[in-house]
Amino acid sequence: MGVLYLAKKYIVPSLTDKCTEYLKEKLDPSNVFSILPSSQKYEEKALEDRCWKVIENQTEAAVKSKGFETIERSLLEAIVTRDTLTIKEIALFKAVDGWATKQCEKQSLAVGGKLKRRILGEEVIKAIRFPVMTAEELADVVLDTNILHTNEITSLFKFFNSASPSPVAFSATLRRVQGTALREIHRCGRFRSVKEKDLLALYMVVDRDITLHGVCLFGSKNNSYTVTLEVQDTTKGPKDTTVVSKSGKYLSKLLGSYYGYEVLFDSAASLKMNTRYRIEAFIRGPASEKGHTGIQTVTKCGVTFTFATGYGSFIFGTTVATGQFPEFLFSC
Repeated sequence: MGVLYLAKKYIVPSLTDKCTEYLKEKLDPSNVFSILPSSQKYEEKALEDRCWKVIENQTEAAVKSKGFETIERSLLEAIVTRDTLTIKEIALFKAVDGWATKQCEKQSLAVGGKLKRRILGEEVIKAIRFPVMTAEELADVVLDTNILHTNEITSLFKFFNSASPSPVAFSATLRRVQGTALREIHRCGRFRSVKEKDLLALYMVVDRDITLHGVCLFGSKNNSYTVTLEVQDTTKGPKDTTVVSKSGKYLSKLLGSYYGYEVLFDSAASLKMNTRYRIEAFIRGPASEKGHTGIQTVTKCGVTFTFATGYGSFIFGTTVATGQFPEFLFSC
């Protein structure tokens, strides 16, 4: 970035091109908010467009980066007013609230809802699409920040309970991805029933390209589990190649007919048709429910999933017929 500054200052176009190409190659969610302001300052449109593409395609990972905490308010407004973000609205709100909290701390001010709202400004607040959240997300997360006014909260709850046709001043439109509506996420379930019940694995092949957003795992009522989940491409050579992974601690809750939890990836994974993937999980926690009478081939929304027992997994009770991995969250 320093070299780019010098190349622009002393008008050396060839060096400017070298710098921008290098930055494009190194660009990712962890550094996009360091590169974007400079690309705008130096009027490097191609680099700026590439930055916005990273932000749009990997929004959640980008706003969780350290660089997001230090962006200018004008850039924050430019982000939250975009339709082309791939992030749940509640996760975007948490990031915005975290940014406001950091601004209070930088100025050695007591953190409070009114102050955070003043720092954010009405343009940012009104750009958050509270109506597309669930009532539970609003109650459990948003209300505790004290950012919303009482009349706004009342209006939103009336909207959620169908007592009002439209909420006060907030958009109820889902954000869009590259001009099309956010794709509906489907669930591919593989068990007919559930029974009570460390390394668990399952092989999976799909007959169409899909985007995998996450995997559901079984748990038990009011218990938490520590999980490392990986999706591996088994066709890359002697060692499986990790396509996407996620680690964390999860609280089990009722998901339809069973107790479990959703492991959602920071960035969705693209799975190719007719490619064998290994879904692998390391789980630590109390005994959990497990599936029974599993189905080897499942067709959901025009996509056929074919499952096979993972090597060694049967030792711990997961096979095509029984065990873990009840549902896969995908879009196509």
